Amino acid sequence: MVYQRQFVPTDDRVMQNRKKVMDPSVKLEKIRTLSDKDFLTLIGHRQLGEAYKSVNPPLAEIGEPEDPMRDLVPPTEGAKAGDRMDTIIMTDSMYNPPIAHYTRAWMYHNRFRGIDNGVYSGRVTLEMRQRDLEEACRTLFETEICDAARDQVRQYTCTGHSCRLDADGMMFDPIERCIASGGEVVYQKDSFGNPVDTPIGMGKALSEEELIKRTVVYRTDRGEPCTREGDPDKPDEEVREALQWGRRIQRLKMLGNMVPEKITGM
Repeated sequence: MVYQRQFVPTDDRVMQNRKKVMDPSVKLEKIRTLSDKDFLTLIGHRQLGEAYKSVNPPLAEIGEPEDPMRDLVPPTEGAKAGDRMDTIIMTDSMYNPPIAHYTRAWMYHNRFRGIDNGVYSGRVTLEMRQRDLEEACRTLFETEICDAARDQVRQYTCTGHSCRLDADGMMFDPIERCIASGGEVVYQKDSFGNPVDTPIGMGKALSEEELIKRTVVYRTDRGEPCTREGDPDKPDEEVREALQWGRRIQRLKMLGNMVPEKITGM
């Protein structure tokens, strides 16, 4: 009997989108291509043509003793070369993004090797050997999981981004790395907030209708019932109840910290 891996239960539209993101056997659609210069400028770790920084000699030069675990777990290219570790931080809107912070964590563990990641309220850090990280970033920046307006790279200052949109549909960014310009989205600063010489184009943002088709987030404000089987005439009360409890917990956390006297009738 061959084991068939399962990623998430049920098979409604949102769950199908989550499975596609997590399943490494599914090739994600490439929707843009960044030049090497734009790509490295956006990340902000090294210049085009600059060598990877290392923390130890290549493994082949170290002459490590034999260990059966090395045969079972082959090193990544970055580990072989002794690259230093680097980090990328991605952030996602809560308004119908094609990927969200928790599905990012699931995707990272399923699609990448040699990682360490941390999940916060609306951003996810990914730490890998430098050249491995750059390879992973091609997926993060150039495929269908990156909508130009709702999924962005921000190495710091993410606070307040995900729960509000600017008038043009872009996520709020206090230092305006990414702006809408001429019908397209461009980065005028790199991920660290440093101005770039030439704006980095990310193409057009997806329409709201297309975002709703691709989203991995359940919401009750899209004018559609929460269903497991995708049948709008049969709303799933368990899903609805889970969403309502999550909303209640978040509301109590916010009020309890800031204005506890407003916690009444909950």
